[in-house]
Amino acid sequence: MADRGLEGMALPLEVRARLAELELELSEGDITQKGYEKKRSKLIGAYLPQPPRVDQALPPERRAPVTPASSTRYHRRRSSGSRDERYRSDVHTEAVQAALAKHKERKMAVPMPSKRRSLVVQTSMDAYTPPDTSSGSEDEGSVQGDSQGTPTSSQGSINMEHWISQAIHGSTTSTTSSSSTQSGGSGAAHRLADVMAQTHIENHSAPPDVTTYTSEHPIQVERPQGSTTSRTAPKYGNAELMETGDGVPVSSRVSAKIQQLVNTLKRPKRPPLREFFVDDFEELLEVQQPDPNQPKPEGAQMLAMRGEQLGVVTNWPPSLEAALQRWGTISPKAPCLTTMDTNGKPLYILTYGKLWTRSMKVAYNILHKLGTKQEPMVRPGDRVALVFPNNDPAASMVAFYGCLLAEVVPVPIEVPLTRKDAGSQQIGFLLGSCGVTVALTSDACHKGLPKSPTGEIPQFKGWPKLLWFVTESKHLSKPPRDWFPHIKDANNDTAYIEYKTCKDGSVLGVTVTRIALLTHCQALTQACGYTEAETIVNVLDFKKDVGLWHGILTSVMNMMHVISIPYSLMKVNPLSWIQKVCQYKAKVACVKSRDMHWALVAHRDQRDVNLSSLRMLIVADGANPWSISSCDAFLNVFQSKGLRQEVICPCASSPEALTVAIRRPTDDSNQPPGRGVLSMHGLTYGVIRVDSEEKLSVLTVQDVGLVMPGAIMCSVKPDGVPQLCRTDEIGELCVCAIATGTSYYGLSGMTKNTFEVFPVTSSGAPVSEYPFVRTGLLGFVGPGGLVFVVGKMDGLMVVSGRRHNADDIVATALAVEPMKFVYRGRIAVFSVTVLHDERIVIVAEQRPDSTEEDSFQWMSRVLQAIDSIHQVGVYCLALVPANTLPKTPLGGIHLSETKQLFLEGSLHPCNVLMCPHTCVTNLPKPRQKQPEIGPASVMVGNLVSGKRIAQASGRDLGQIEDNDQARKFLFLSEVLQWRAQTTPDHVLYTLLNCRGTIASSLTCVQLHKRAEKIAVMLMERGHLQDGDHVALVYPPGIDLIAAFYGCLYAGCVPITVRPPHPQNIATTLPTVKMIVEVSRSACLMTTQLICKLLRSREAAAAVDVRAWPPILDTDDLPKKRPAQIYKPSNPDTLAYLDFSVSTTGMLAGVKMSHAATSAFCRSIKLQCELYPSREVAICLDPYCGLGFVLWCLCSVYSGHQSILIPPSELETNPALWLLAVSQYKVRDTFCSYSVMELCTKGLGSQTESLKARGLDLSRVRTCVVVAEERPRIALTQSFSKLFKDLGLHPRAVSTSFGCRVNLAICLQGTSGPDPTTVYVDMRALRHDRVRLVERGSPHSLPLMESGKILPGVRIIIANPETKGPLGDSHLGEIWVHSAHNASGYFTIYGDESLQSDHFNSRLSFGDTQTVWARTGYLGFLRRTELTDANGERHDALYVVGALDEAMELRGMRYHPIDIETSVIRAHKSVTECAVFTWTNLLVVVVELDGSEQEALDLVPLVTNVVLEEHYLVVGVVVVVDIGVIPINSRGEKQRMHLRDGFLADQLDPIYVAYNM
Repeated sequence: MADRGLEGMALPLEVRARLAELELELSEGDITQKGYEKKRSKLIGAYLPQPPRVDQALPPERRAPVTPASSTRYHRRRSSGSRDERYRSDVHTEAVQAALAKHKERKMAVPMPSKRRSLVVQTSMDAYTPPDTSSGSEDEGSVQGDSQGTPTSSQGSINMEHWISQAIHGSTTSTTSSSSTQSGGSGAAHRLADVMAQTHIENHSAPPDVTTYTSEHPIQVERPQGSTTSRTAPKYGNAELMETGDGVPVSSRVSAKIQQLVNTLKRPKRPPLREFFVDDFEELLEVQQPDPNQPKPEGAQMLAMRGEQLGVVTNWPPSLEAALQRWGTISPKAPCLTTMDTNGKPLYILTYGKLWTRSMKVAYNILHKLGTKQEPMVRPGDRVALVFPNNDPAASMVAFYGCLLAEVVPVPIEVPLTRKDAGSQQIGFLLGSCGVTVALTSDACHKGLPKSPTGEIPQFKGWPKLLWFVTESKHLSKPPRDWFPHIKDANNDTAYIEYKTCKDGSVLGVTVTRIALLTHCQALTQACGYTEAETIVNVLDFKKDVGLWHGILTSVMNMMHVISIPYSLMKVNPLSWIQKVCQYKAKVACVKSRDMHWALVAHRDQRDVNLSSLRMLIVADGANPWSISSCDAFLNVFQSKGLRQEVICPCASSPEALTVAIRRPTDDSNQPPGRGVLSMHGLTYGVIRVDSEEKLSVLTVQDVGLVMPGAIMCSVKPDGVPQLCRTDEIGELCVCAIATGTSYYGLSGMTKNTFEVFPVTSSGAPVSEYPFVRTGLLGFVGPGGLVFVVGKMDGLMVVSGRRHNADDIVATALAVEPMKFVYRGRIAVFSVTVLHDERIVIVAEQRPDSTEEDSFQWMSRVLQAIDSIHQVGVYCLALVPANTLPKTPLGGIHLSETKQLFLEGSLHPCNVLMCPHTCVTNLPKPRQKQPEIGPASVMVGNLVSGKRIAQASGRDLGQIEDNDQARKFLFLSEVLQWRAQTTPDHVLYTLLNCRGTIASSLTCVQLHKRAEKIAVMLMERGHLQDGDHVALVYPPGIDLIAAFYGCLYAGCVPITVRPPHPQNIATTLPTVKMIVEVSRSACLMTTQLICKLLRSREAAAAVDVRAWPPILDTDDLPKKRPAQIYKPSNPDTLAYLDFSVSTTGMLAGVKMSHAATSAFCRSIKLQCELYPSREVAICLDPYCGLGFVLWCLCSVYSGHQSILIPPSELETNPALWLLAVSQYKVRDTFCSYSVMELCTKGLGSQTESLKARGLDLSRVRTCVVVAEERPRIALTQSFSKLFKDLGLHPRAVSTSFGCRVNLAICLQGTSGPDPTTVYVDMRALRHDRVRLVERGSPHSLPLMESGKILPGVRIIIANPETKGPLGDSHLGEIWVHSAHNASGYFTIYGDESLQSDHFNSRLSFGDTQTVWARTGYLGFLRRTELTDANGERHDALYVVGALDEAMELRGMRYHPIDIETSVIRAHKSVTECAVFTWTNLLVVVVELDGSEQEALDLVPLVTNVVLEEHYLVVGVVVVVDIGVIPINSRGEKQRMHLRDGFLADQLDPIYVAYNM
C-alpha cells in the first residue's frame, strides 16, 4: 500500500522498510504520535521536495504547519488496530475532513465538562476550562485534502473551500469522490451515472497509475488555512461580567460555561418544531413529519434471481460421513488439517486416516461409554456441546465428525473462562434450551477450566449441569472389531446447531439438517471450483460461519488440505497467513478484511512473498460495505507480488441462510468487479441513488458475487409484510434453497418469522410456493445478477424514520483522526430507546496517553462529522479507558454487553458528552398560556366555567358550644395566671432526656412563678419597655417556655431563635445574628452555657461579637415578683414574632397578634380534642410555625400535659420518641419528617427487639407530621408499614400543612374521616389541571391529603396570576382566610406591596369582599365521598408544591420534587437529588454514594429518566459528594442555596456535564 505522497519519490528500500516498521509501532501504540512524526520526518526529510512558502503575512497561529500535508494522510490511512481496518476508507476520511472544515464557519462553542482533579489523569489546568482551539495542532492544521500527491506535484492539493463549493454547487469534478483506492479513480465514475439511472455499477479498467493521474479540471490551489474547527476562545474568570437571565451579574466560571451552553443551544435545531397548539390533555409527542423532498423508490418491481443449477457430479458422496469414510479408507495418508503453534511452526498434521479412526472412536465412546448399558446418557439425535479452544482445530474436527458418525447433534461453542465472560451466560441458556448434558472438550482445555477446591468444574452462571468428556484418543476405549457406525444418505435429521448472538445479546441456535449440510458443501464446491487435494489456508474461527463451512466441512467432502492459523498466531505475526500461502503454494485462503489489513500494516517488503498460487482469496466479511477499502489496498500492495485482481472473492453469509452469495473466481482478468457509489442520504430512506448532491456522504460498495447454485434470491421490505422491493430500493435479502438453516432450536414463533417467509408481489401473490429464509442482510440485486450488501439488520438504527447503519457511523467516527485518538479503533455504536425514538450512542476506548483536551476535541469533531455526513444527531458519546469494553472471544467488542453496561450505569466512562438538546426533536409542543376565565363566565351560584368553585372551610368556631373556660380570656398570659390559681399542681410540661427519663417538668404554678421572675429581670436588668423585642436563644426545653411567658408578663415581644451549633459555629451563628438584627431585638435571653458560646473566640471569628444587644442569662434569676403583670390594651397588638427560613432560602418573620394566638390555640384544641386529662408527645423543633405553638402555647391554653422530646436526642437514641409514646400511653403525637426518617432508617432492623422491650403503638390515634410542603407519601407509608407490627394503625399517620401567612391551615384531628390519597396525571398537572387517574396508570402521581382544615379556616383556590377563583379541576394557589392568620411580615425594609399582596389579597371577581392571605403554595381541593363530623361531604386539600420553587419550563409548570423522585430511582448510587433552573436550563444535582468512577455513569441515566418521565431536556448534570445538598431543620431541601453555591463554584463537584 504505497502512500500517494511518497509514490512520486524514489525512496530507497531500507528507508521504506524502516517507515513500515514505524507504522506498525504507531498502530500498536508503542510510540506516540509525536515520536512517530519526528522519526518519520527525519527518515524522509532528505528526499522531500521543499514545500511552497507560506505567506508570511498570516498571523502565526493561523498559518498551516509546514509538515508535508501527505504525512498525516499516510499514517491516517494505515490506521491502528484491530477493528477499524474494516471501516477504513480514504475517500471517507477525506469526506469527513471536508465536513469538519465546513463546520469551521459555524463556530461550535461546546463547554467542556468540569472534573474533580482525582478524576483527571493529567492534572493540567487546561482540563478545567473549555479548550481554546483557534490554533490547530500539527496534524489538524493542515487539512489533508490532497488526494493526488505532494503539494508540489502537478495539480497540488484540493483545498477545502473547493470541497465545499463542490458539495454546494454539486459540480462534477471527479477528483473529489474518486481516490486511487476507493472508487478506482477513473474519471468515468460520474459519467456512467447517467447510463445506469438507478443502480450505478461500475466496471473499472485496471487501477489507474496514481502518479500520472491528474484531474480533468485544473483547480486553483491555495493551502487551507488554520484548523478545521477553529473556535472563538471564550473569556473566563472575571474577564467579563455577564448579565444572566435573572439579571444578576455573575462572574464565575460555572455560569460562563452555562452561558456558553445557552449560546450554543440558541443555534436552530435541524427539524423545526411546527406551530404550537395546546391539546386538551394528551401532550402529544411531536411525530416526525415525512420530509416532502425525501427520495422515494421509482424502479420497477424486482424479479427473484435464480442461481445456476446445482450440477450433480457423479462421484459426489451421498453424505458427508460417507465422504470421510471414503477418504479415510482409500487415502489415509492424505493430509487433512495442519495446525500451527504460536511461532508459526507446524504443530500437528491430521491425516484423513487418523480423522476417520479417531472420529469412529469418539462416536463409539459417546454412544456406549456414557451412562449405563440400560440407560445411556446420549442417544442418537441428542445435542452435545463442543468446547474447544481456538488453537486446537484438530481435536474439534475429530469431535465434530465423531458426533456426525454417532448421529448426535454437535453444538460448537466458545470456551467459558474464569472471569464472567461477556455473553457466556446467554450461551448457557442456549445449552439449557437444547437439553445439552454432555460437553466434549480437549485435555488442555479441560485442565484450563476453573475448578472448585474438590477438583470439580463449577457450574457456570446460567449453564445447565454438564458432564465434561475429554475426547483425546488416549482417554477413550477402542471400539470392538464388529462395531461400525451406521452411515446413511443425507436426510432431514439435524446435523449440527450453530450459535448466533442477536442484537440484544441473546443467543439462538440455528439448526442445519444433514441434507442442507451436504447441499451447502456441494454448492460451495461448485461455486468455488474446489478440486481434490487442493490446499486451503484458513484464518477464520472453525466453530461457525465461513470458517466451519470451508475449513471443516467442504474441505472433507473434497479431500482438501486445510492449514489452520489460530488467532493467537495472527496477534504475534499478522503476516503468518501470507507466509503459509507462499510456503504451501495454497490455492485458496479464507480471511476477514481485518487479516488483510493487519498484513498490510506488518508488510515489510518481504522479498519472498509470492501470491501467484492463490486462485481464490475468500473475504468472509465482504458483506460489510467497509471491507472494500481493505480489499483495494491489499490488491494495490500485493499486485506486484503475484496477486491477481480476480482472485479477491468477497462473500456474504448469515447464520440462518449460510452462504448467501460469493464472488466466483474467474480466469478472465478483463472482467473487473462491480462497484456502486451510493448516496448515504438515499440509503437512510432505503433508496438507491447513485450520485448524491452532497458528494461527501457516499458509500462505495462492492458486489459479493452471484446467488449460490441451486438457490433463489429476492429482497423484501425490512418491516411489515414481506413485499418484494423495487429495483432501486434497499431490502432484506431472502434466500430459498435446500442449503439453509431450518429453524431456531426450540423457538417456533421466531422460526416462522425468519425461516418460513413467503415474499409477495405488489398484487399480493406469493413469489414461490416454497418458503424463503431471511438473511438479516440489507442490500439489493444489481445488474447482471450481482448481489450488493449495504448493511445488517442487526446494525440498523431507525432514528425519526430514517435508517442508519451502525457500521457506517463507526466508519465516520474513525475517520476523525483515528490514529491519534481511538485505542486500536475500538468503537461501539448502538441505539437506545428514549422517549419513543431510537437514540444513537457511541462508546469508544481512548488511547491511554490522551488528555482531557484531546478527548473533548475529538468528541466535538465526531459530532460535527456525523452531523454533516449522516445528518443525524448523536445522543451520547462516551469514552472509556483502553481495554475496558467487554470483548468477544476473538477480541472484538461485545456490543450487547456494552449496551447493557451503559443502560445499567456500570460502564464507568472517563468522558461523556450528551447532546439531547440537539437530537431530541419529538418533545411535546411548548404550551402557550390560554387566556383565563374572566368574570363574564362566572355563572350564578358558585360555579366557574361550569365547574364548582374550589372552596372549603373547617367547622365554624362561633357555632361550636364547648365548656372552654380559656375562651373567656383574651390573652394567653391571663390563661396561665388562671391555671396557676385553679390547678396549681397540674403538670403541663415534661421534658425527656436521651435515655427516656424525665429531665425536668413544670406545673402550672411553677411556670407562672418562673415567668414572673423573668419579667422582673427584663424590667430591672434589661431596662426594657413594653413592646420591646427580645430574642430567646435556648435549646429545646423548659427554659424556652418560661422565658416566653416571662416576656408576655413583662409586655415584651419574644422571638424564638435556634441556638448556634457548638460544633458548627461558623455556619450557624451568622443566622442567629441575622435574626437578632432583623427582628430588632433590644435584648437577648439565654442560658449560661450559650452565653459563653456567644462570646467565645470561635464566635468572634464568625461574627462581630461586640454588636450583640445586651445578653441576659436566665440561669441566675432575681428572687422577687413584679409589681404587676402587664396586660395588653388591645388583642390586636403583637404577641410574638415567628422567624423561619423558607425552602427558597429567604428569612421571613411574621407578626402574630394576641387575638390570632388565642384563636390558633382554640382551633387546635377543638380539632385534636385536647383537655387537661390528655397527654400529647411532641418531637419537634420549637422555633417556628406549628412546632413552636404546640411546644410552648397549646398546653397552657388547653391544659393538657405535653411530653417534650428534643429531636436532637434521637440522634443518639432513635427509639426515644416511640418508646415515650408507648410508655406514656399517648394518643396524640406530633413529629417532623426528619424524625420520621430517622426512625424509619434507624429502627428498620430493630422492630423485633423493640417488640420484645414492650413497645406498643396501638393506642395512637393521630401521629401528625408537621410540615410546610407536599406530604412525603413514600416516607409516611414506609413508616406505617414498618411499625404496623408494633400496633401502629396505618390511618393514624397523617400530615399537617402550614406556611408563613398561616402557621397551620390543616391538621388531622381525632374525629374527622381518614386521610385520603388520590392519583393525579402528572402531565395534566404541568398544565395546572387536575385529572384523577387509577393507581398504577402511567404518569400517575400519588398525593395525600394534608390533614383536615382547622375550625375557623376558609380556603379558596385562586389563579396566582389573574387572582380569579378556580374550578375544582384546576391547580391554583391556596388562599386562606382565618382568625389565626399572621398579621403581616416583620421586616426592616417595609416592603408594603409584598405585605398587602400576601396578607390582604382580594379575588379579582366573584367574592371580592373577603380578605385572603396567599400561602404561596399550589394545590387543589376535592370533594370526597366521606362525611365530616357535621354530616357534610368532606372537602380534602391536596398540596402540590411551593409556587416559588415551581419551575416554568417550555410553558409548563414543574415541581422539583417530581423530577428528583425520578432521578433518585435512576441508579442505585444516587442517594439524594435536587433540581433548579438557571437561564431556562434545568440543572440536576445528584449526590453519589459510590466510587468517583461511577460519577459519569449517572449523566446518561439522569438525562434519560428526565426525558422519559418529564419530557424535559437536562441542561447540566452535577455530581457531588454525599451531604452537599443543603437541608434545613424541617428536612426540606434548600434548592436556592444550592443554586447559589453552584454558580459561585463552591460545591467542589466530582463532575459537571453540560448537555448539548
